[in-house]
Amino acid sequence: MRGILFLLVGLSTTTLANAHDAPSGWKYPNSCCSNFDCRHVNQTAVSERPQGYIINATGEVLPYSDRRVRISPDGEYHWCSAAGEDHGRTICLFVPARAY
Repeated sequence: MRGILFLLVGLSTTTLANAHDAPSGWKYPNSCCSNFDCRHVNQTAVSERPQGYIINATGEVLPYSDRRVRISPDGEYHWCSAAGEDHGRTICLFVPARAY
């Protein structure tokens, strides 16, 4: 019984310790994430238009110059939304670096 308790505590600690990690291993900044706000999203979740990045689920527009837009360390899209909701307000959007 004690062994099961230690195992459960160990698993929950591991999960909490990695809560800010992107799937590829880099850490989401604390300013963007409260343990559950950020996640990897498919490139189809975000569109680029002349006015900026569009979050397709919400229609929210983030101008290219918006401070919430950040370069993604792994070249993938990551979206941090309020309370991690699929229709929440954007906290941060990580995007692949643009080629010029």
